[in-house]
Amino acid sequence: MERHDFEIEAIYVPAKRARTLEPAKVEALAEDMLEHGQKTPIQCRWDKKKTPPRLVLVEGYHRLEALRALGETTVTGYVVQARIR
Repeated sequence: MERHDFEIEAIYVPAKRARTLEPAKVEALAEDMLEHGQKTPIQCRWDKKKTPPRLVLVEGYHRLEALRALGETTVTGYVVQARIR
C-alpha cells in the first residue's frame, strides 16, 4: 500500500463511526502527536457511488480528530478496498 496525504475536510466520517468519539482519547492522541507526530496512518476507501467520488473513513477516527484539534489540514493514510459483507 502507498501512503498518501489527504485533506482532513475531504474525508467523510459515517454517522455510526462519529458516535464512537471519546474526547479524552482524542486529547491524549493530540498530546502524543504534538511530541511525536502522526505515527499510524488512517485508512479510507473510495465511495464511487457518490458524484464526485469521496473518501470515507474506515479506521482512525480518533487520530483524524486529534489532528483536526491541533489545527492540521492534512492526514497521512492509506486507501483500502471496501469490505464486502
